[in-house]
Amino acid sequence: QVQLVESGGGLVQPGGSLRLSCEVSGLLFDFATMAWFRQAPGRERELVARTVSGGVTNYADSVKGRFTISRDNAKNTLYLQMNTLKAEDTAVYYCNANWGGTYWGQGTQVTVSS
Repeated sequence: QVQLVESGGGLVQPGGSLRLSCEVSGLLFDFATMAWFRQAPGRERELVARTVSGGVTNYADSVKGRFTISRDNAKNTLYLQMNTLKAEDTAVYYCNANWGGTYWGQGTQVTVSS
């Protein structure tokens, strides 16, 4: 059974930082394409960042230069370092895995507000 468990969300002031984690089990993490998506109220879920098994990464234009996606294959864990957070980054953030199927975590709330 594939499981993705996110953690690290919370309330932060504009300009602050957070690091999200996603612990993965039940699939060959080393070979999976991993991504972070987010969904704000009233909006569609959107891709934030993606990393493939070879290390190539890509980002949404809105987060380039502020967010960094990384993975620790030894720990089967995906990360999203978020710096210089803005109010418009407020959303539920979801971990996503693609390996023989598409899998989602339960989501973690990130709120950027003063």
